[in-house]
Amino acid sequence: MSDQSPPPGWTPRDPDTPEEPGQNGPTGRSGQEGKAGKTGRPPKARRPRTGWRRFVPGWRLVLGCLLLFALLLGGALVAGYLLVDIPPANSAAIAQSNVYLYSDGSQLARDGEVNRVNVPLSQIPRTVQEAVLAAEDRDFHSERAVDPKAMLRAAWNTLMGKGKQSGSTITQQYVKNYYLGQEQTVSRKVKEFFIAIKLGREESKNHILEGYLNTSYFGRNAYGIQAAAQAYYGKDVGRLTTAEGAYLATLLNSPSAFDVVAHPQSRARAVARWNYVLDGMVKKGWMSQAERAATRFPEPGKIRPAAGLSGQRGYLVEAVKDYILDHKILDDATLAEGGYRITTTIDKRRQNAFVDAVDEEMVSELEPGTRKADRLVRAGGASIDPATGKVVAMYGGIDYTKQYVNNATRHDYQVASTFKPFVFTSAVENGSRTRDGRRITPNTIYNGDNRRPVVGSSVPFAPENEGRLSYGDITVNTATDLSVNAVYAQMAVDVGTDKVKKTAISLGIPENTPNFVSGPAMALGTMQASVLDMTQAYATLADHGRYTPYTLVEKITKEGDTVKLPDRTPLQVVSREAADTTTSMLVSVVDNGTGTAALAAGHPAAGKTGTAEQDRAAWFAGYTPDLVTVVSMMGQDPDTGTLQPLYGALGENRIGGGGYPARIWAAYTKTALEASEPEDFDLELEPGAAQSPPPLPPADTPEQSPDDEQSPGPPARPSRPTGGQNNGGQSQGGQNQGQSQGQNQGGQNNGGATTQGTDAGTSRGTDQGSTQGADQGTAQGSAQGANAGADAGTTAGPQGLTQGGTTAGRRPLPEFVE
Repeated sequence: MSDQSPPPGWTPRDPDTPEEPGQNGPTGRSGQEGKAGKTGRPPKARRPRTGWRRFVPGWRLVLGCLLLFALLLGGALVAGYLLVDIPPANSAAIAQSNVYLYSDGSQLARDGEVNRVNVPLSQIPRTVQEAVLAAEDRDFHSERAVDPKAMLRAAWNTLMGKGKQSGSTITQQYVKNYYLGQEQTVSRKVKEFFIAIKLGREESKNHILEGYLNTSYFGRNAYGIQAAAQAYYGKDVGRLTTAEGAYLATLLNSPSAFDVVAHPQSRARAVARWNYVLDGMVKKGWMSQAERAATRFPEPGKIRPAAGLSGQRGYLVEAVKDYILDHKILDDATLAEGGYRITTTIDKRRQNAFVDAVDEEMVSELEPGTRKADRLVRAGGASIDPATGKVVAMYGGIDYTKQYVNNATRHDYQVASTFKPFVFTSAVENGSRTRDGRRITPNTIYNGDNRRPVVGSSVPFAPENEGRLSYGDITVNTATDLSVNAVYAQMAVDVGTDKVKKTAISLGIPENTPNFVSGPAMALGTMQASVLDMTQAYATLADHGRYTPYTLVEKITKEGDTVKLPDRTPLQVVSREAADTTTSMLVSVVDNGTGTAALAAGHPAAGKTGTAEQDRAAWFAGYTPDLVTVVSMMGQDPDTGTLQPLYGALGENRIGGGGYPARIWAAYTKTALEASEPEDFDLELEPGAAQSPPPLPPADTPEQSPDDEQSPGPPARPSRPTGGQNNGGQSQGGQNQGQSQGQNQGGQNNGGATTQGTDAGTSRGTDQGSTQGADQGTAQGSAQGANAGADAGTTAGPQGLTQGGTTAGRRPLPEFVE
């Protein structure tokens, strides 16, 4: 019988005593004791997570989620590849027309007729192919159909505000062009991704490149490289040079913007992109450094517009397209795909009135066969409703099929003195003062002498007045009436040229306007804003300082869907007092100064004339309370496209803004507003603006101190063309009442046009009166032919001078005013 005693170390257990927790196994020891048996120390208990650690997943969970995501992604890719088939060619490969409508819904124009001729890759020069690859996808032959890294990088750059970036390969772009569409949606991008992968596996690189070159949009309604070669260089693709191929490759990035003929203001950007393409060819070894150095920019040919866009239709359609592209409503390729109904803001009746006004007032007077200078004449205009910002009419040129550059939107002519109101607006807005501390108002005295050096400018500047005339001490109001350069150059420095520029931008002048440089010369309008830009800025003044971004588009739809348009919420950019006080002075320009021809509109109006350097352009910018219109005449050689002076055009020695441009403005405005009653301006002026200037103090009376708010009165006000206002002219103009009867006979009737008698009477007085004194000028002006009535009206000359009255002898000749 074997011994049943327990083995050593086994503590006997009483069968009647329950086993304690933690005891298990044959050893009779607790789990903790068992674990500690090897180390001699009990193991540490796991501490529960507290605080923020409770919300951090463990590494096992993270790893599991990553593995699950990878499995799902892989499954999605496999499923997508299997489910997405290569579709047939889309409708974009057979582009539709876009329909443009007037604001009343009637048809304005239709565009989008397909211009495409497919060519095999073998007919496209190797250097042209390489130029396209250098521009769009330099690693095309070695890369896969899609580049996920590039797509992620592009998405990141877009999110970081670096502009819309493209991470698409040429294969993806071809898929978008030929199989899908241009819409920017997630579903389209997903389809593009899978089709590109499948296409890359099934087709050769040459097949894809050939398809891409035959389906891409190059602008000028040209689809494919063959159509582009004809549209820009008038030759087949096989005859393109490397430089020409590089320019066509440049257009792929932005077809409309980089057309240096249609948009000369974008030339610098287009040339920079062209250089980028050539540099890329050198880096890839497709072009030698010597060839690169010898390559010159290839100027594209003139635009040959479709016959259906003749007259004003082409200008309007191109302006609407530019608006859509510039405001990123649609991109080039999407718009070119067609199928859109675009309702414009153009009022058909007012548009016709604008064309009629230009034809009657200017075109009918042109004789290009007998007057060589008449061949140079161009005209542009734009009209905006200031309350809504809608462009209601636009004049782009004589005919889009003959003069393809839109004169209303081009940016290569100086705006001249039409910029001066922005200087004064900035002065009021900023509470500016003269160098000796006087607040700038319409009654502030400035020295208007010819070539007076500007004080306080870091850049030496002594501007020349029109006709080289000196005016002595005159008010800002008078300087505005007569467009005196010396006064406004000094005022710009007194205000601060950076402040002036900031005000002009806030009114609506684009910051990137050519030659928009801060400096005293800016007051003379050296910048090159378009007619449309100037109309926008004057619309802000007309609407009491409230800026409403202009628009040419009322609505865009496609297949029942409406395209979202940009927000145009009005914004008060300058105070009402600043805008309205400027308007009050511009009313005086029309009633009293260089813009009297605008009175023929039959509506209270404000306006400003301007004549560009070397008389290359003449401007009139004017407005009533409910319509703003800017008209410009321009000189351009029809053969070379160079800017030319307008001397001798229309049989006149000089063309000024107060002549043909103002008459066109008046004729158009009269018809455009014929259904409405004349409406006076409702103005709120800055303090002191409405007060007439006090008389000059006697010679033995000291002038006011620099701290005085009011400036002393002027010694004399240069006269109007004849000053024939009732009761001697308007109170703002400062004419004395003693002239009313005589001046009425001298030439004007109720502010009408100047007659020959008055012009003759003032001609000699202009030059001599400005240098020999007001009294002598008055006497000579009267004696030289202003008739007996003018003599009677000017007998009170000395008293009139003291009171700020007119002086016929100091009025510039018509050809010397802007």
